[in-house]
Amino acid sequence: MVSERNEETRKENQSESMRLQFESYSWNESFARVTVAAFLARLDPTVEEMEDVKTAVSEAVTNAVVHGYEGTLGTVTVEASIEGRKFTVSVHDDGVGIADIQKAMEPLYTGKPEMERSGMGFSFMEAFMDEVTVQSSPGEGTTVIMRKTIKEAPNGSDSPVN
Repeated sequence: MVSERNEETRKENQSESMRLQFESYSWNESFARVTVAAFLARLDPTVEEMEDVKTAVSEAVTNAVVHGYEGTLGTVTVEASIEGRKFTVSVHDDGVGIADIQKAMEPLYTGKPEMERSGMGFSFMEAFMDEVTVQSSPGEGTTVIMRKTIKEAPNGSDSPVN
């Protein structure tokens, strides 16, 4: 009984992280999404939880490529961490930044109407993640930080995937 409690405490305090950097080509969005999904898999998320995270990451990376760099080449950085059952992922670009974050996060708002963008990227991120924070300054880039608590597997298994 004592060793089981110690093991549970160890798992709850477990912290892991990853960092991925890539050039801002649109095809790298799928690379980022799959890499984050592989990292998240150690928490044994449900299919719905996994799809939620993948969609949110896809939207954040697409925003960095399309809006952050506006057709120029730059670097996108994706960092993810796991602490217990809490998953955090951030997507950062050193692009043009966002002058009015509140406006940019409004549903259907798009800074690129000529590109037939839907303006739903931030709305999807907020719908699929527990928390979304955006930090940005014009000329200094943007960082989108998203968090989601992954429910424990029904069978009680919480062991990392090796």
